[in-house]
Amino acid sequence: MLVTSPFHHSIESHPLTLHAALRMQQRGISPRLIALALRYGRTIHSRGLSYRIIGHKEVERFIRDGIDLSQADGVHVLIGGDGAVVTAYRNHDLRKVKSGGHRHGINH
Repeated sequence: MLVTSPFHHSIESHPLTLHAALRMQQRGISPRLIALALRYGRTIHSRGLSYRIIGHKEVERFIRDGIDLSQADGVHVLIGGDGAVVTAYRNHDLRKVKSGGHRHGINH
């Protein structure tokens, strides 16, 4: 089930799954932070999802334009193939997000 949000045009075009809404609440990630990541975050395609990420580089780059993204530093927003926000979390380590390709390992 999808939950729509009236907070920002960017987030309106990406409805939230119930899972994403729950995780945002648990992790203290506001719809405003999601909207910032959707608008200003870098995009990495990995594991069949699109990751919108605000890292140190985005914070530094946009501060020159008068846009303060410091509260969103480390926010990752995962978007499914249907355009819905699947989940969101904070992580300052981008090494685990690999662009392209799929993992084809067998997990036991």
